[in-house]
Amino acid sequence: MNEVYITAIEKYMPNRAVSNDEMEDYLGLINGNESKSRGLILRNNKIKSRYYALDKHGKPTHSNAGLTAAAIRKVLENNIDISDIELLTAGTSSPDAIQPSHALMVHGELGTPHQMEVMSAHGTCNAGMLSLKYAYLALASGEYKTAVSAASEIFSSWMQAKNYDNEIDKRKEIEDNPYIAFEKDFLRWMLSDGACAALLQTKPNTSNPSLRIEWIDIKSYANQLETCMFAGCVKNKDGSVKGWRELSSEEQNLQSVFSLKQDARLLQKHIIDCGVDHLGKVCDKRHFDIDDINWFLPHLSSMFFENEAYYKLAGGGFHIPREKWFINLPEVGNVGAASAFLMIEALFNSNKLTKGGKILVMVPESARFSSTYMLLTVV
Repeated sequence: MNEVYITAIEKYMPNRAVSNDEMEDYLGLINGNESKSRGLILRNNKIKSRYYALDKHGKPTHSNAGLTAAAIRKVLENNIDISDIELLTAGTSSPDAIQPSHALMVHGELGTPHQMEVMSAHGTCNAGMLSLKYAYLALASGEYKTAVSAASEIFSSWMQAKNYDNEIDKRKEIEDNPYIAFEKDFLRWMLSDGACAALLQTKPNTSNPSLRIEWIDIKSYANQLETCMFAGCVKNKDGSVKGWRELSSEEQNLQSVFSLKQDARLLQKHIIDCGVDHLGKVCDKRHFDIDDINWFLPHLSSMFFENEAYYKLAGGGFHIPREKWFINLPEVGNVGAASAFLMIEALFNSNKLTKGGKILVMVPESARFSSTYMLLTVV
């Protein structure tokens, strides 16, 4: 197996950062009313700014494919010619269309002078990691020597007021139990747009740091748990889902079938526990000692989970000192499939890395519960 390195990683965020006070200027008012839960939700998630591929009139400024292509062009600049890319992988949970696949649309946007293998990974938070693992394995196996892996989201147009039915004010319920906010209204004040692309090669940089991918371990818990985050379907009382094709157009509209929703009850009960369980399995399987890491990059959908993650990991035997945690959620928002890439990019392009340092990346996904851990070494 070849060693595989991330030799460059760059982000492309649309437009300028949007503050908390400006959010409804872009997303709009539901039924003409300001959200009464927005302040409570923002207080819990502690996000201070995010990015929208919209102007203040709600008009889209970028497509997902265009945003991703911009990140790829940026990572290739001064590094490698686009014609040398042999494989393109891209992950997202918010593609521009159901078909064609997202990565094919990105390839079309790039307009490369040559054909290449292209792979799309669809899902929610782990879509970016699935994209990265495909590229990693393709290079490790000797199939290719150079690949680009990207992750991106455009949630803002999905979160606009026009896509929501009448929302009930749940201020008292949110105050009593913050998990209640992790439904449709929560997602409006948490999600952000952006793209990030990584250049993968079988040789490291000679003058600048590279990140060697030691392993990427992904596990699904869908065999044990029911659907938690969903769109394009409705969830029945027995936990099963009914897809949009089984519903009439009237039912689709009445039930906001195409808006993104989350089952707060399941999120509260399982999201952290799955990650702790998976880490135990990773350590046993790979003879990995958590004390060896220098940096811990956990993808958190909200800073509300930070303390719970810290104490549950410690309770499971994985004490990771706070000074090793690296999180940029408050600055960029939750960019779903791109969030882990954006943490890696921010750390990689800082002056914080030292040769030989170990970076552990954690990505929990609540869609039907899956988990990723990745170990990187600075070389």
